[in-house]
Amino acid sequence: MIEAFVEPSGESRELAAAEAASAAEALGGGSGAPRVEGLVTVHLPEARDAVRLADRLALAHRCLRGVGRETSVGSAIAQEAALGRSAVFRRLGRSPGATDDGVLAAGRAYREGGGRIDLATPERRFWLGRDLDGGEVLLEEVARVDRRAASARRMPMLPFQRPVSLPPRLARAAANLARVRPGDRVVDPFLGTGALLAEAGLLGARTFGIDRDPDMVRGALRNLAHYGLEASELLAGDSGSVQFSDPALRFDAVLTDPPYGRASGTGGEDPAAVLLRVVPRWGELLRPGGLLVVVLPVGAPSLPAPWEVLRSVAVRVHRSLTREFRVYARPD
Repeated sequence: MIEAFVEPSGESRELAAAEAASAAEALGGGSGAPRVEGLVTVHLPEARDAVRLADRLALAHRCLRGVGRETSVGSAIAQEAALGRSAVFRRLGRSPGATDDGVLAAGRAYREGGGRIDLATPERRFWLGRDLDGGEVLLEEVARVDRRAASARRMPMLPFQRPVSLPPRLARAAANLARVRPGDRVVDPFLGTGALLAEAGLLGARTFGIDRDPDMVRGALRNLAHYGLEASELLAGDSGSVQFSDPALRFDAVLTDPPYGRASGTGGEDPAAVLLRVVPRWGELLRPGGLLVVVLPVGAPSLPAPWEVLRSVAVRVHRSLTREFRVYARPD
């Protein structure tokens, strides 16, 4: 295993850390103990997996690796400068307008050691940070998260639109919490506009969904097609009773955002009753080790035993709306 670091974005530090850990687990790694201020530590099977990790993440800016962990920052810069490549140096967490905080000195040392500084198109990007004891550390950016891609998937950009839909960054975080892998079967029993299945599909999953409103099913199909995705099977009907064409199907993840208010109706049924009637039913169809990820209003009832909450993170989605991302598993 190799150690890598993720710089989370500002939407939700707690959810970003949970997403990074879960995405690393999906790649065969896991989380690590905090080491650098402001960064999430993960472990990955191979160095190249840091690029794959960045491709998965939504609530992050970049993935980094430590440079010269067993030596001083000055010695590490000298060793890297000797390779003669162009580079730029930045300070993690630097406030706009802050005075020089070691970046200029690092650049001078790099030039003196034989490297070149290029602020526009550097071959390498180095970041100065601090460990939890306050000491200096040098890190190299190995992959950057494409945050523009998620912005392009926002509701106003889609052919089928509804007032309330989970923003794509939060939907991707939920898919990562479910540890979705290529080829996995993922089911959403409350399909809506297809936001969650879209993110699962972009991670390579085979997607299945249900919605009581046929118009929503048709709209979700349009949105998935907009991303170049084709669902395995989408159905209109009561997700508490409808079945897919193959009743023996088993799933790798249940990923859902149940209806909770006027903008996403329940046909007159109490939202809590819908949750407890429908979600455990699909959870029973999970393969061993599969996860059930539900996005809920804060205070919504918990699923009954034997379901156990592995993670629960509350996130403010809009000014007056806070959602809870719950990850459930069933004991073996």
